[in-house]
Amino acid sequence: MAKLVAAFFLALIAISMLQVMVLASHGHGGHHYDQKHYGPGSLKSYPECPSQCSRRCSKTQYHKPCMFFCQKCCNKCLCVPPGYYGNKAVCPCYNNWKTKEGGPKCP
Repeated sequence: MAKLVAAFFLALIAISMLQVMVLASHGHGGHHYDQKHYGPGSLKSYPECPSQCSRRCSKTQYHKPCMFFCQKCCNKCLCVPPGYYGNKAVCPCYNNWKTKEGGPKCP
């Protein structure tokens, strides 16, 4: 049983490393974003948040929690970073809002 658990963790580490290498080789996923379009306060109001969060959360297996927290962050910051993951530096408010434990609040 211990060998199976060890093999599982090694596989997870290998997959994570592969993901990082692919993202790095494509320059953050191969996307270049105009910061003026995605920057702080780039959204006009609440009605724009659901569509932006749907885009942001479309590739996660945790869609409901992602949507909940993304919309909460969008309503406060009026900004949702480009892409499906990362790129949070484009929206400082979204990036800097932390949980009580110090982890990221926004997906």
